[in-house]
Amino acid sequence: MKVYTRKGDDGSTGLLYGTRVGKDSAGPSAYGEVDEAVSALGLARAETEPGSELGDLLVRLQRELFVAGAELATAPENRPKLTPAVSVVTAEMVTALEPIIDDITARYDPPQEFVLPGENRVAAALDLARCVVRRAERASVEAVHAGWLDPGASHVVPYLNRLADLVYTLARWQEGVWRPVRTQA
Repeated sequence: MKVYTRKGDDGSTGLLYGTRVGKDSAGPSAYGEVDEAVSALGLARAETEPGSELGDLLVRLQRELFVAGAELATAPENRPKLTPAVSVVTAEMVTALEPIIDDITARYDPPQEFVLPGENRVAAALDLARCVVRRAERASVEAVHAGWLDPGASHVVPYLNRLADLVYTLARWQEGVWRPVRTQA
């Protein structure tokens, strides 16, 4: 199988379930940004120890971004064919990020001023990833405004919003003053 197909030479791209649209359409623009977020998280993960808590979490988040990408790579009329948590973001995926944010936030002393990225390589890579996730979020909001995503049914925007918050907390954790993990009784 060849990597190139020449089908996109006209400026169109194929979506899941066969529809073709312009590469500059709302869905492809948004899933392109999500793809960048996957790669940015990969850059951060490359700075972690294999099998570490952070590395394993980043793998999970990269895989969840593939779910968001699949939803964005599907024309609205084909969304009923998607599978929750496999190819469409669920409300549970959004809320599952919140306890992780809370747990990580409890592990460091919060910054008292604006953060200047670059304290160390992993935190800097996470800050870059956060910016890319925010850009993916903005592109997904544009997809909502263009009618590509249904704001009443899609959870892509809330997921990306919460993910950016999580990546921010991960960066602060990696550069902050560490405290023991609080366990709940």
